[in-house]
Amino acid sequence: MAVQKTPSFDPLTLEVVDLIGTVVARYHEEYEEAAAEHSLTGAQARLLSLLSLEPLPMRRLAQKLKCEPSNVTGIVDRLEARGLAERRPDPTDRRVKLAAVTEEGRAVARSLRLSLRFAREPLAGLSREERVALRGLLLRMLDGSTGVADAGPTPA
Repeated sequence: MAVQKTPSFDPLTLEVVDLIGTVVARYHEEYEEAAAEHSLTGAQARLLSLLSLEPLPMRRLAQKLKCEPSNVTGIVDRLEARGLAERRPDPTDRRVKLAAVTEEGRAVARSLRLSLRFAREPLAGLSREERVALRGLLLRMLDGSTGVADAGPTPA
């Protein structure tokens, strides 16, 4: 019977993994707090942020949020009741409904992004070169596995 050897990691790699975990946990905590300030759940805020980029079919939203389509329906219903989102027919397939953000929803999504001080403030303390290097390293870690086609504009 062969014994599988667990790969060993150097202490620096383990420390970096722990730090990434801490950053992710703090980001989620602040995101939930920012959502609550707008009387939104975290799931509602994430959906609103997705819709602020482009209208999406309900099934695609469910895939992006990693949840059941029926859950997305309830989230969109609540956002629609508040005037933050709306359903539209898909111009290319009338059988499909797209969820889309309203102007008010777009403003709330923008406000949510701006209220995330945890990441923004420490990043502002880095030089432009450090932020570019960090972005490059993060993109390299992701290795295209998330479907990130465009990293967006170069940070100022």
